[in-house]
Amino acid sequence: MNPMIWVIDDDASIRFVFDKALDANSITHRLFETGEAALTALESETPDVIVSDIRMPGINGLDLVKKVHEIDENIPFIIMTAHSDLSAAIDAYEEGSFEYLPKPFDIEQAISVIRRAAVHRVNMIQMLNQKAKAENQTSATATDSNEEAEIIGKSPAMQEVFKFIGRVSRTDLPVLIHGEVGTGRSQVAKALHNHGERKNGKFVSLNLASLSPEMVKYELFGDINKDISQCALVKAEGGTLFISEIADLPMDCQNRILQLLQKQEYSPIGATEPIHANVRVIASTSHNLEEKIKEGSFNSDLYYRLNIININIPPLRDRNNDIPMLAKHFLAQTALESHTEPKKLTSEVLVFLCRLPWPGNVRQLKNLCKYLTIMVTGRDIQLVDLPSEFLHANTPQTKTIQANTSANKENSTWQELLRAWVDSKLKSGEHDILAEAVPEFEKIMLEATLTFTGNHKQESAKLLGWGRNTLTRKIKELNIN
Repeated sequence: MNPMIWVIDDDASIRFVFDKALDANSITHRLFETGEAALTALESETPDVIVSDIRMPGINGLDLVKKVHEIDENIPFIIMTAHSDLSAAIDAYEEGSFEYLPKPFDIEQAISVIRRAAVHRVNMIQMLNQKAKAENQTSATATDSNEEAEIIGKSPAMQEVFKFIGRVSRTDLPVLIHGEVGTGRSQVAKALHNHGERKNGKFVSLNLASLSPEMVKYELFGDINKDISQCALVKAEGGTLFISEIADLPMDCQNRILQLLQKQEYSPIGATEPIHANVRVIASTSHNLEEKIKEGSFNSDLYYRLNIININIPPLRDRNNDIPMLAKHFLAQTALESHTEPKKLTSEVLVFLCRLPWPGNVRQLKNLCKYLTIMVTGRDIQLVDLPSEFLHANTPQTKTIQANTSANKENSTWQELLRAWVDSKLKSGEHDILAEAVPEFEKIMLEATLTFTGNHKQESAKLLGWGRNTLTRKIKELNIN
């Protein structure tokens, strides 16, 4: 890749420094003294990156960003200014700048930003091409694909979920989905609909969390004296009705849903006669419904009608080996939506994320990926880029991570465990950690080898790659009996 870089600055010394630095890095470039000259050149050429001062005679840098992006909104713009005030930075980003460089800046740092901007330009062009292809498909297909992509996973627990979807989707039986909030219950319900006989009908989802008991009844069954066509059961006719958190359904509505499951009919508010319904019911809950039955807040008959087929979705902490795949998907999806380049998690971040308890499950991971896409300027996401609630050493979340470390050992490599140990030591402010780690490492290696050889020192030395004298000295230094 040999990008074309334009540098615009009325200061001849700045142009001279960039000219030499770009030449030294074999980067093709053009220099302009004014924004007007660059706009004229833009009529016949298209640069890959523009670097411009804010304050110049004639058109200023911020107005230049606007005019350039009216012609091509995907040209990365790097703003330079000697006036390093907050409002200038905010203005630069609001006008769509890729990066903001306060003068004086290190020229090598500026070259690094330019290279990153050039890569961003290539990625944007690729994403736009992919988006154009995707837009040839129907919006419904695109939506279904995105939603089902959020329940991807290679873990055994998720493979079981996929098997259930495959077996159950072709039936018309009610389904009860168990899972914590944020695990993807609605995505599983939508997948059951999309792969079933009712896929040409509507999928109507009703979330009870924000509705009063009276509104729940009205939204579900409608009022015979009003426009009944807007109720969920009428909208879902011939399709699927998904009731999220069915444990929160008022008892009167539970009885009406039971009537629907038993007789394929329901009674709107104020109706004297029931109405026939052709609807498949899928429900989800994050509660123990058997406990709710004992408490008297859930209808036992409804439970047994719903619980013919149940699907259990594992929490994210129980399938943490799916986190890299999910994070990659969410980062790519968010980048496409925000017209920016996809971010990449470093191995350190991936290991760290795989050890979190994730109380918000997949939804929490998705929100984190959205945050990182917007807030991180570089392509590679480092540990320091994570929000403070993920990194704070004294939070209950971190304590949970430490408590779960031993439980996850069987699924981790020793390198991952070592890296996690180093991360915890550094975050707690400890120093000279090699002095603690190296003797412990050597002691474990030596003790394990001596046990393996039946305490045969010459054989142990050979296996470890040491001389006999070195092994003898280490035994004494490490106080090994």
